[in-house]
Amino acid sequence: MVSKKKLAKLTASIGAVVFGVAATQGAVNADTIYTVKSGDTLSSISYKFNKDNSLVNKIAQQNSIKDINRIYVGQRLVIKSDGEIQVAPSQTTTQKSANNSQTSTVSGSDAAAKAWIANHESGGNYSATNGQYIGKYQLSASYLNGDYSAANQERVADQYVASRYGSWTAAQQHWIANGWY
Repeated sequence: MVSKKKLAKLTASIGAVVFGVAATQGAVNADTIYTVKSGDTLSSISYKFNKDNSLVNKIAQQNSIKDINRIYVGQRLVIKSDGEIQVAPSQTTTQKSANNSQTSTVSGSDAAAKAWIANHESGGNYSATNGQYIGKYQLSASYLNGDYSAANQERVADQYVASRYGSWTAAQQHWIANGWY
């Protein structure tokens, strides 16, 4: 016997295929193969699929990833969905790590854009790594010059964004268009 939940998913899938309708829900309703891109972290991938970071450990377990801070460009991940939709967490202008707290020097829409980028890049984790990219803003190790402190990450990220995009809001728009900043 087919459960009502499975029947509803099957009916919705068939309807989308027949009528060419794209699903617009915040969560994926079927298993997906995701190819890791430059700048991705398990946190940012989790956020793309679930609008929060709750899938990080689940994705790691399902893909036999031993270190959640190490994924590689081109790596293919299976993202299994339970069909539940999560609400995105609210953003704040104060970035925090487990060991310290740093207050952002930007405000308003730039602060929101900066928090959004940090969440998408590393889940707000100053210790996140992805190949040559380090920390909360997934900056190249060469930009950080060996100083991976939270204060230096904040300072270098602000300098990088100001010189490349002019503002965090412009950097966010670039990220949305290209999947990186």
